[in-house]
Amino acid sequence: MILSPRLRATALPPIPAARAWAARYAGAAGPALDLTQAVPGYPPPPDLLAHLAEAAGSAAAAGYGPIAGDEALRAALAADIGARYGAPIAPAEVAITAGCNLAFAMVMAALAAEGEAVLLPTPHYFNHHMTLTLQGARPIPLPTRAEDGFVPDPARVESLLAAHRARAVVLVSPNNPTGAVYPPAVIAAIAAICRRHGAALVLDETYRDFVAGTPHALFQDPDWRDVLVHLYSFSKAYCVPGHRIGAVVAGAAFQGEFAKALDTLQICPSRPAQAALAWAVPALGAWREGNRALMAARAQLFRDAVSPLPGWRLEAIGTYFAYLRLPEAAPDAMQAAEQLAAEAGLLTLPGPFFGPGQDRHLRLAFANAAEDVLRAVPARLAHLR
Repeated sequence: MILSPRLRATALPPIPAARAWAARYAGAAGPALDLTQAVPGYPPPPDLLAHLAEAAGSAAAAGYGPIAGDEALRAALAADIGARYGAPIAPAEVAITAGCNLAFAMVMAALAAEGEAVLLPTPHYFNHHMTLTLQGARPIPLPTRAEDGFVPDPARVESLLAAHRARAVVLVSPNNPTGAVYPPAVIAAIAAICRRHGAALVLDETYRDFVAGTPHALFQDPDWRDVLVHLYSFSKAYCVPGHRIGAVVAGAAFQGEFAKALDTLQICPSRPAQAALAWAVPALGAWREGNRALMAARAQLFRDAVSPLPGWRLEAIGTYFAYLRLPEAAPDAMQAAEQLAAEAGLLTLPGPFFGPGQDRHLRLAFANAAEDVLRAVPARLAHLR
């Protein structure tokens, strides 16, 4: 069987690769600690589970729904975004998707034809790079630096946009893999640059519920619909990653054409999950705020635990992720991650999974671990030879 060259050029999924290293772990250091995947480290609230169960047993939710998602959830999310960002959002400007990864894939199919360039700040989210490769677009690395907090430099964005005539700039804030939160002024500057160059700003805010305040003021610009495509995921904020529900917020002109991608690739998102989340968005505001505080406490615990380790440097931490620089005498990240998984039972993701120039870094998803697990991490890191 002859497979597509695009498929063969796409990297293998990183998380199964890292977990395969741990298959050799004999348990000498204690139970394996898996910090590879960004999953909530606590369950959904009982009331949300009850709504999911009720909706799953409903005959109405077993049928097809509207292509862009059920009106109740679109309206609930539009109101939630409007309250958070201080600007009105119409339900018609919201499309519900079968997860945020599919949202990104469909948006990229709408924006970038084969061979066209898209800027990805590195380190990047690996599924974004995989998507662009699979679809035949050209992912262009936009390097960021630890000394800048892994925040993109707008001047470099403009230079690369002009050089490659890129169709879009992708920002993930709070960031995966570093946890960095981009300042509103930087996001605004990059949006203005995209507007000047006729490019789209694709802003993935999967983790925005884990930071306080207003992340940016783009929605307050009356012309935001000309440049911004906003991505959101319900997976982390509501602890329902298995139900695969995300969203795309964009202007009516974009949404009108985007319906073609929605109908072709998903037909409609999961109806039971949409019904439950339409209740959850307005009902669970206080619960979400409590989880933000919980994640901040875990981040502080992790920071306190690893900071005294000789040679290791915590170069970024936030929301779900810690980005650790390896000691100078340690092997490069791929070998270090394999050794930690196979010999110490600590599963991490090596920096090269997140793009070029990351050979000295490991990503640890601390949010999925309870406090006792996080306290055990330094002893496991000390196993590295």
